[in-house]
Amino acid sequence: MKDATSFRTRKSSFYDKKSNSPFKISRSKFFNFLSCKRCFYLDRVKGLKEPSMPGWALNVAVDELLKKEFDQYRKEQKPHPIMVKHNLNFVPYMHKDLNVWRNSLKGGISYLDEKTNLIIHGGIDDVWFDLKEKKLVVVDYKAQSSTYPITVSSYLDSEWHLSYKLQMDIYVHILRKMNFKVSDLSYFYVCNGVKTKDKFDNKIDFTTTLIPYRVNTSWIESKLSEMKDVLNSEKVPEIEKKCEKCAYLKGGKDFFK
Repeated sequence: MKDATSFRTRKSSFYDKKSNSPFKISRSKFFNFLSCKRCFYLDRVKGLKEPSMPGWALNVAVDELLKKEFDQYRKEQKPHPIMVKHNLNFVPYMHKDLNVWRNSLKGGISYLDEKTNLIIHGGIDDVWFDLKEKKLVVVDYKAQSSTYPITVSSYLDSEWHLSYKLQMDIYVHILRKMNFKVSDLSYFYVCNGVKTKDKFDNKIDFTTTLIPYRVNTSWIESKLSEMKDVLNSEKVPEIEKKCEKCAYLKGGKDFFK
């Protein structure tokens, strides 16, 4: 195992206000900015790395299997059973760049915000097509395991799911900037692992719930301008009182006083 390092070494990860080249901001980094400007600044401007963590292997497995499943219906341009169940006149969307859109490491979906010279990008899970409205419908797969009932209100009102809604807002905003007509109505395809069975038996059963979410993209451009100001600042932003990482770093510093 390599020795841990505190700072990034890849030059493209650092923001340089003297550079004229567009600077990439991923959807996850956008959310980091919304959560804590100080941590965002230390990461993108000063290069301070957050501790890494392993990927969510079971969630990734569910995502991959769902993509394969929906691709079968995509190939035939037929509605998936979940669409039929909810009386949605949809089919999985067919596009030559879909596999790129799904992979954030290959670029995902992206656009250049000319006002800030920032490239906003992210990897989507799926896109469906509304045959009546002739619009794209953004879909995000979510795997979880909860014993609580899954309803639209309980799911969308959860404090822990705020990032999910912001994520969807950003995806729709990007696709619109890519000149696609995109529906205001998006969906979370929630797969809930059942843990009330008597034994494992080499499998996990899932129930699936479709959660509609009406996006709000009105906040995005003003936050991009705010982000640009933070990136260009010579001053590190103040500690965010609700940020656990700020509290941890401050606690460690205070401990050694």
